[in-house]
Parts: sequence; structure tokens; C-alpha cells
Amino acid sequence: MKVPKRLQPLVDDGMVDEVLYQLMSGKEAQVYVVRCGDKVCCAKVFKEAKKRSFKQAVEYQEGRKVRNSRRARAMSKKTRYGQKEQENAWLNAEVDALYRLARAGVRVPEPMGFVDGVLLMEMIADSDGKAAPRLDDVTLPAEQARDYHGRVIAEIVRMLSAGLIHGDLSEFNVLVESDGPVIIDLPQAVNAAGNNNAERMLERDVDNMRNYFGKYAPDLLVTDYGKEIWALYESGELHPESKLTGCFEHDTHSANVDELMAVIDSAKEEELERQERLLDNDED
Repeated sequence: MKVPKRLQPLVDDGMVDEVLYQLMSGKEAQVYVVRCGDKVCCAKVFKEAKKRSFKQAVEYQEGRKVRNSRRARAMSKKTRYGQKEQENAWLNAEVDALYRLARAGVRVPEPMGFVDGVLLMEMIADSDGKAAPRLDDVTLPAEQARDYHGRVIAEIVRMLSAGLIHGDLSEFNVLVESDGPVIIDLPQAVNAAGNNNAERMLERDVDNMRNYFGKYAPDLLVTDYGKEIWALYESGELHPESKLTGCFEHDTHSANVDELMAVIDSAKEEELERQERLLDNDED
């Protein structure tokens, strides 16, 4: 196919030998299958900020560290330089998360380089060597659903043990390769220790997985891994091999009504945005 403009510099520099085809196009990026030497890889081309539509960037960026103090100060302002630096920080977030999680043993695509807003990474393949389907595109028998659910929960635990939360985990950003689930799409990865929304985001990720796999294995719907995982994390007892039960003893004290209503309103907004993403994915 014709080389897209954003990939031409990588072709000119010899990092990419051939662009084979476009794999997908979403709100945040376009993904192409490319050949790099004798390897078939993916090139994720991030869209410019003005062309993206992820609505909660500020919420996700809370707690992210910027090593350069000048950049940190600029990012807190609305200057052109500050906005550019904020954009660079956002683009680098997925790259940093992928390297960090790969080192921690989380099953994510292996990153191979990041140049001018283009992330080169491993192509996740199915048993036939073709691009692996999303979890949403497969039908699972109950036993396999339980197995995959257990594997995804284990990956979430490894992620949190490495200090990160996916923040937007759903059936649309888990691929099914020949060996099982692979977690993708991490530009919104959350710093667990530095983000006030970390607990809620972790529980949402876990609940999304529970609800999806629960369609095939209804017994999963009564589990409560999210709160159990977070309780272990808060107490400093969470590690990659933590044994979980899926049970959690909830606090029976009277709830703060205002806080409860705020949580409900936030959940409604999140569900509306999730439905919008579903529609967008269907259109793609």
C-alpha cells in the first residue's frame, strides 16, 4: 500500500521496510502492519491532540511525573510550549508503560521503538499467524471464559504490583493470541500511588472484565476481585503471585449520601462514554 505520510520518515530511515496494510483506526491512533527486516510488526500512529477525542486526559494524567522541572512548570500553563510538552508527555505515556510492564512480566505487546509519534511494537498474532482478534470479537465456552478471566486478573495484579493501572480496560483492548489474552492500548495508564482516582479506576477495570466474561460464565458475576486487589495493595501485601479469592467483606457502616451520589453520577458519565466508544468501534 501507499506509505502514509506519518510513516514515511521511518521508511526513509530504514526502520520500516514496507507498509503492508492498515489494521485499525480509532479515536486515539491508527495502527498499520509493517515489515521491519524479516519481522512483521505493528506501527501505531498517534493522532494529534486536536484530532483526538479522549475526554478525561486530565484525570488520567494526575500523578504522572515529569523529570524536567521546566517542562513540568510549562505543562501547568496554557502556553503553546506548555501544551506541546503536555502532548509529548501524553504520547510518551504508553511507551513508558509498555516498557515498564514488559519488564514486570505483564503480557503486553513488546515495544520496539518510538519515533515522531509512531510506536513500533510486536504484532500480536493468532494461531494462524494473522493479527489477533479483540476479545469482543470472539465467543468463549464457559471454561475458557473462566480461564481467560483468571489470566486477565493476574495481569491486572502484575500491573498494579508494578505501580500502574490500565485505566480503560475492556473487551476492546484485550487481544486473544494463540496463547491467551494480551493487554493493549495504554496511553491513559494511571500511576497508582499518585492518582486520587486510582482505586475507582482499578475497580472499574476489574468490573469490566468480570461483566464481559460473566456473559459466558455467570458464576463470575458474584466475584469482587477489584476491592480485594486494592485492599492488598493499600496494605502493602500485594505482589505478582498473590493468591486471590474473589471475595471481599464490605463495610456495613452507614454511607455518606453525598459521596455515594457523586460516585453514581461519575459511573453514569463513564457508562455514557463507554457506550460512545462502543458505537465508534462498531463504526470502525
